[in-house]
Amino acid sequence: MKIKDLPDSSKPRERFLKHGPEALSDAELFAIILRTGLVGENVMEMANRLISKFGLVNLFDCSLKELQEIKGIGPSKAMQLLAMSELGKRYNQEKNSVKKITCAEDVFKLFHTRLRDKKQEHFYVLMLDTKNNIIGEQLISKGILDASIIHPREVFKPAIKNSASKIILVHNHPSGDPKPSEEDMEITEKIMKTGEELGIKVLDSVIVGREGFWSWVEKAKT
Repeated sequence: MKIKDLPDSSKPRERFLKHGPEALSDAELFAIILRTGLVGENVMEMANRLISKFGLVNLFDCSLKELQEIKGIGPSKAMQLLAMSELGKRYNQEKNSVKKITCAEDVFKLFHTRLRDKKQEHFYVLMLDTKNNIIGEQLISKGILDASIIHPREVFKPAIKNSASKIILVHNHPSGDPKPSEEDMEITEKIMKTGEELGIKVLDSVIVGREGFWSWVEKAKT
């Protein structure tokens, strides 16, 4: 049955207008984003199929290419989904914005939303002034962390350019477990040593997991 043939009480858009978004199910909200279904499958049926099979989190974690491999998801719908996902992440990041670092948990709050579901390791340098106010951040590497690839020169280049007094190293573990590897420890020690020579203190190295973090300074997983 086509959406237009359903009673108004079952149409997502009409329910949205009458009751507001909070009254709609995940599938109904999803249907509003998708707008159209397929031949033989209306948009509500498509929404229910996709959510039942993949779940919202897995769908929004897919790449553009991966989304387009799903029946019913073309380039336009794929971009709509990823745009919604990115806006959600930016909203959460702005809402929980951290301007000054007082502890490792501040770093976790700043990066958790954007890094927790990444399928690759992302290595950032967070730059601070003398009072630990954030003055910038820079993505240094994306992919498997390798001490031979992450050269201190690339880490300190943005710090010097932005006149940072201190930096914090931040990266995620796609496995969700923030426990540091030997490679993590090696990279941190090498960069800390270089920081001492340059006069730019490496304040901490924080590993972001799915639910918690590990801090070089606190030596704890929260």
